[in-house]
Amino acid sequence: MDQITVRSECADDIKAIDVVHLSAFEGDDEVGLIDTLRQSSNYIPDLSLVAEFNRRIVGHILLTRVRLQNERDGEDILALAPMAVVPSQSHRGIGTKLVEHAIRKATELGYGAVVVAGHPDYYQRLGFKPASDRDLHCSLPISPDLFSVVELKEGCLGKGGNIIYPSVFTKVY
Repeated sequence: MDQITVRSECADDIKAIDVVHLSAFEGDDEVGLIDTLRQSSNYIPDLSLVAEFNRRIVGHILLTRVRLQNERDGEDILALAPMAVVPSQSHRGIGTKLVEHAIRKATELGYGAVVVAGHPDYYQRLGFKPASDRDLHCSLPISPDLFSVVELKEGCLGKGGNIIYPSVFTKVY
């Protein structure tokens, strides 16, 4: 894993990021999601990260703002989506390194929590917990079992609530 570096994306990386997602997923829904999110107010350039191995981009992760509606009248937290690693490089710990780096950056930037709709076994070994344990629900049409959260600031999540994803996410989920 020492040969893997993680950094924020730059304009020259966009085509390579597209290739990563096209190779990891069937279809181009994730590429469209990323393009749309880059143009939105939910996009945070410092939280679109690439992983390089031998000077090639082999992974990408994106954290964007979503709204937590709860007894506090709502606040912005982050959603992890999408994340991809080139399939031929998938057993090098690249995904783990991307998630860990993204969580560190999100913490440094002062965000209170990160939610993810994805494989619970994978994300929970990286510190995420079932969102249902925190009485959190989301606007995506997914099974509650697939929804996880990591709290970066104690108390940020309050007594639960509803995570409002931008409508563009419904094309992927």
